[in-house]
Amino acid sequence: MTDSPGNPTGFLDRIRSNPTGRLALKIGVGILGTLVVVTGIILIPFPGPGWAIVILGLAIWAVEFTWAKRLLHFTRRHVQAWTHWILKQPLHLRALIGLAGFIFISAVVWLSVKLTMGIDLASLIWNFITGK
Repeated sequence: MTDSPGNPTGFLDRIRSNPTGRLALKIGVGILGTLVVVTGIILIPFPGPGWAIVILGLAIWAVEFTWAKRLLHFTRRHVQAWTHWILKQPLHLRALIGLAGFIFISAVVWLSVKLTMGIDLASLIWNFITGK
């Protein structure tokens, strides 16, 4: 089998072919995956791709760890099932679920900002709207 430069499996197999490379790859993947997952977890309460970053870190771990590969497959399966279920629902129910998600995320952001910075976003927005 010819190993082309764009073949990551062949590259990883060459690294795994000796004990030092195998250990270095496991450590590198473990550290990089941990950094990405921790970053994602920190970003979950804020608007943006926090969960997507956590799943990316899980995918990085899945390169070397079987448990992460199984967890990634489990996560993918359940996210797809949820997405398919949501798409089958009538528009008014999808809107209600979206509104509930928006309220939940807004509450998490408000609480995070209030607890970490002592700023009450709700009163700031209310004062802005009312012109006070």
